[in-house]
Amino acid sequence: MGAIWQTGTMARPLVVKVTAGTDAPERCSQAFTVAAVAVAAGTDVSLWLTGESAWFALPGRAEEFSLPEAAPLPDLLAAVLAGGRVTLCTQCAARRSIGPDDVLPGVRIAGAAAFVDEVLADGVQALVY
Repeated sequence: MGAIWQTGTMARPLVVKVTAGTDAPERCSQAFTVAAVAVAAGTDVSLWLTGESAWFALPGRAEEFSLPEAAPLPDLLAAVLAGGRVTLCTQCAARRSIGPDDVLPGVRIAGAAAFVDEVLADGVQALVY
């Protein structure tokens, strides 16, 4: 694992917004992989599930995802849930009739204002997939 970009002695926080799901599996897998690797490297990670990735906030949905030569999505999601934060977009959840009682433990539902607060914080790196 290579070095991570740092400011001072603290790793730079990372916000990853994933918009893709089974409609674009490589892009989806890349986002989850980057988030999980960053968590493993000790980075403060916030993963946002938007668009088609919103479905992965539901129990069992990550297990349905398959991409050859990629790490299993359930493992990547579990790593981020264990060491970072996972947020489901409010509007994306509403469009899919997903409520707070439907999501995996540890997944919160929040909107654009929360996302903007996170990405505009000092020193944050934001990536969108």
